[in-house]
Amino acid sequence: MSIQQKQRGFTIIEVVLVLAIAALIFLMVFIALPALQRNQRDTARKTVLGKVSSAVTTYQSNKRGAQPTKGVDLQGYVDGRTGTTSDKGAAGSFTASANDTVIDNDYIVTVKAYASGDTVGNADTNVVQVVTGATCNSTGDAVASGTTRNAAILIKLENGSAIVCQAV
Repeated sequence: MSIQQKQRGFTIIEVVLVLAIAALIFLMVFIALPALQRNQRDTARKTVLGKVSSAVTTYQSNKRGAQPTKGVDLQGYVDGRTGTTSDKGAAGSFTASANDTVIDNDYIVTVKAYASGDTVGNADTNVVQVVTGATCNSTGDAVASGTTRNAAILIKLENGSAIVCQAV
């Protein structure tokens, strides 16, 4: 009398099912990861926007209400350095000048005075624009005329290409 032994192991269907579930999990992670990274970079941009806003306020306090006239004026307030032509905005669409400040080797701070009919200009994910004599419009995505003591600070976000404006 021979004794039959059952072989233990997984069937092909079970193995394929486990691999399919693992593949779905990896797919969900790869789909979600870029969005999470984009949101993280946008949060960093908003943090820099707040840092520059604070720098403008401190500059105005120290200079008896005077506005900065170039980005390099804010250098000591944001722990930045003077810009060079090797500092590029996203995709090289903007180049820093000696009048600009560079923060963390990632963000270029420029300052300009508001002119009637001004547009956001070269809003960039790497460029923080300080527009003196302006305030943010009602939707918070562009500048509008303000008093000589006002300043609007703008940066473009990566997620949805929205522009964020913060008034000082």
